[in-house]
Amino acid sequence: MKITEVRVAGLRGATPEGGWSHELRPDDVVHTLLAVHTDEGLVGVGSVFTSESLVRAALEVLEPLYRGENALEPERVSEKLHQHSFWMGRGGTLTHAISGIDVALWDILGQACGQPVGRLLGGRFRDRVMPYASLLMTEPGPLTETLDQLTAQGFRAFKIGWGPFGRVGARTDEAIVSAARAAVGDDAILAVDAGGSDAFWDGDYAWALRTSRMLADHGVAWFEEALRPDALDDFVALRRSSSVPISGGEVLTRRQAFAPFLSAGAFDIVQPDTTKCGGLSEARRIGWSAQEHGVRLIPHGWNTAVGLAADLQLASALPDTYLVEYRTGSPYIDDIVTGHWTLDGAGMLTIPDAPGLGLALDPDRLARYAGGAQIL
Repeated sequence: MKITEVRVAGLRGATPEGGWSHELRPDDVVHTLLAVHTDEGLVGVGSVFTSESLVRAALEVLEPLYRGENALEPERVSEKLHQHSFWMGRGGTLTHAISGIDVALWDILGQACGQPVGRLLGGRFRDRVMPYASLLMTEPGPLTETLDQLTAQGFRAFKIGWGPFGRVGARTDEAIVSAARAAVGDDAILAVDAGGSDAFWDGDYAWALRTSRMLADHGVAWFEEALRPDALDDFVALRRSSSVPISGGEVLTRRQAFAPFLSAGAFDIVQPDTTKCGGLSEARRIGWSAQEHGVRLIPHGWNTAVGLAADLQLASALPDTYLVEYRTGSPYIDDIVTGHWTLDGAGMLTIPDAPGLGLALDPDRLARYAGGAQIL
């Protein structure tokens, strides 16, 4: 089964805010879907956390390498793309685009074998997983209202991040976290994301250590991106001194970038983003390495329906991945699929066991956010 073409569609018109200092607008394209087509009619879908123009440019470079390749060998094909393009720079646009291709090839392999991707990744340790509702921080009043609504929808785990946190003052930070804990209750999982990958983030080690003590007082499950993404030594020191688990890694790409952080003991929880770290092939290898270092993998997923589906399959195949990120209120997750994502009474999502990613995209709904493009 040979790859014949890759079609691309950037999602626009309902892009949610990202919390960035240079905030996103609804028509900004930061999520791009792609579809890998084959000569036997099977089509696999992938998601890339970057702009459509960058994905198209990357595919122009990669096209001679993937056209005609065996669509049933995702890990080998993805490694070929990495190996033959490294001289243009490991990470960034090329790696992000390969991530989407890799996810799509796993989708094709699953369809061809009649098996869910998680089983092909090594086996299904679980058939359901808890999604944590991921939302931007606001002032305590509006935040409480949103958390009340999400709790009513059935969510039992939450992550609040970015917004004013770490950007106004310690009193504001604690007021926000205290209000969030009161809203979700003592039994819910509550994580806090400082957003240290934001432009010109100035939260240093001393700030992060002080803040971690406050978060511990409120039973926070983990402290995410407390420092700039490359602050390896500070992350190691913070993890050693913090009474709250420390997480990070969403901006890192490929296993080689994660290795120093894992070997140095920088994280309690590592958070690769499947839509940019290299796809499911790389995320699985990062998960294996994390397990060897006593670190839990919980994927980062400010995402699309396709990215969420990939994370669900990954979670089924890693023994310690008990949570996935769910970007609440995004039409790119909720509106482009046939059927609905449904939480059970325990706040869990069923991991699809249909062949491939187990995802059915609605072509008409997808076209609404894809500028009319038809990629399937």
